[in-house]
Amino acid sequence: MHSSATTSPLRKLGDHSADWRMLMLAGSAVIIGSGGAVGAWVLLKLIALATNAFWFGRLSSAPANIAENHLGLGMVLVPVVGSLIVGLMARFGSEKIRGHGIPEAIEAILYGESRLSWKVALLKPLSSAISIGSGGPFGAEGPIIMTGGAIGSLFAQLFHLSAAERKTLLVCGAAAGMTGIFGTPLAAILLAVEVLLFEWKPRSFVPVVIAVLAALAWRPLLVGTAPLFPFAGIVPPGAAPLLLALGMGLAVGLLAVVLSGLLYRVEDAFHLLPIHWMWWPALGAVVVGIGGVIQPRVLGAGYNNIQALLDGSLTFRVILVLLVVKAVVWLVALGSGTSGGVLAPLLILGGALGGVLGYMLPGGSGLWAMIGMAAIMSGAMRAPLTGALFAVELTGDYAALPLAMAASAGAYALSVLFMRRSILTEKIARRGRHILQEYSVDPLDFVQAEQVMTRDPETLPGDLPIEQVITYFANGAQHRSYPVVDDEGHLLGLVSRSDALRWQVAAPQPGASLAELVSDAAQPFARLQSPIGEVADMMIASGVGRIPIVDSASRRVVGILTRHDLLKGRSERVRTESLRSR
Repeated sequence: MHSSATTSPLRKLGDHSADWRMLMLAGSAVIIGSGGAVGAWVLLKLIALATNAFWFGRLSSAPANIAENHLGLGMVLVPVVGSLIVGLMARFGSEKIRGHGIPEAIEAILYGESRLSWKVALLKPLSSAISIGSGGPFGAEGPIIMTGGAIGSLFAQLFHLSAAERKTLLVCGAAAGMTGIFGTPLAAILLAVEVLLFEWKPRSFVPVVIAVLAALAWRPLLVGTAPLFPFAGIVPPGAAPLLLALGMGLAVGLLAVVLSGLLYRVEDAFHLLPIHWMWWPALGAVVVGIGGVIQPRVLGAGYNNIQALLDGSLTFRVILVLLVVKAVVWLVALGSGTSGGVLAPLLILGGALGGVLGYMLPGGSGLWAMIGMAAIMSGAMRAPLTGALFAVELTGDYAALPLAMAASAGAYALSVLFMRRSILTEKIARRGRHILQEYSVDPLDFVQAEQVMTRDPETLPGDLPIEQVITYFANGAQHRSYPVVDDEGHLLGLVSRSDALRWQVAAPQPGASLAELVSDAAQPFARLQSPIGEVADMMIASGVGRIPIVDSASRRVVGILTRHDLLKGRSERVRTESLRSR
């Protein structure tokens, strides 16, 4: 015990908590990033195969435009058939393939120790391809995030890793998949930070970057090198466009709030139906089919619509119809619980509103459609940095980044003020699990032991006979435990009321001193500079509720930190947040 008091059992203090295992995770990220890129390519091919098979009766993986079909009123039946297949896959395969994927990934990260099954890895892309290929108004991003995450999770489960390390590799796969589909590495990294990781640490950030770079390296061989939606708008000079972009963000943020509220009202309506949820997607698909008859552009992922909005090739009336009909079919289809992503539909809806307003603004409807896309992603998903970077990376128009950032900030501000939860977290909250999407320094890691400890605590000398110790506790000692020190005040151990009761029942050797009985047990202790978060971890590991604080220079006991003292760190954070003064 004497020797253990000379070296602190806590880690060396530093700005970050990274260790050499970060390199192991980074090496694994290369493999997972490659798997995510291949998974993205497979998903795109599956969507093309399903589209050709459902709408044109041919076996081909070449890109196909659903709007070019000649089925007439038969268009109503195709989405129903596809949704029936998806419902059966969810019922008898895995229920986790339902929905748009990102909430399921978040839930697996926060509450499932980042464990996803092989069924998700196989059935999610297959069901999404069938759903989108048969006309479902969804995108590929949610499915690939779930699929890429499953690849990372399955790889992690092959080894002895912690839940935090599995989370890192799961998010590596998700970010790599998004990069493989869209070619937006910066946005994929920011999406990982803003939506999936729930932390900002080197341990997770570095591997995610490596995985994204690996996927980006594979993308030219699998998908191509050009931006997915090439666009080069003319950004008007001056401060006025920035203010207009901010106003655009507020308008699109309001749209995000309305869409999120309507989505869950539709979902609630489906829950009232007296039939099994397996049949809900087929019922929703009837509305999708009718919407396709009204405007074929609303069917499928609609990537051609995004390009048309950016090019400014759609008339005001077509954009307005696209906005209304796409919103209806998407809300009903997603509310029915089928499989598909939210990002592409949101981009179309935000771009449509931006394009409509753009007819009255300088720069043309294409530029403002792009700004609307950035804003809708920020407002709906609560990811402002991701929204701004995603829009410019998708188009290659980096000159519009200031406008995209202004719109993203406006949509984000309005969304957080008028909507308690995002379109992603609302589904999780409805399962009784509240998520706080704010990052801040843990007050337990920010406050040091010397700031909250009880100074100059009462101690017991190590040469005190055990009989006197028993008498001392029996006569009503003030505390439940006391540090035991030698003549120079060095820590020998800790003696508690339960120790005294045990010695009273089974008396030790007569004349034994307190030092002889506590010196064999390793006693946890902390330094004056130790973050109280580490002291809390020590309490949990040792089961000791009072930790002596030792001065590094003199090695003397100068304080003691209790469970109640830990709360002082939290109370200080509350005070700084709520107390207002000049």
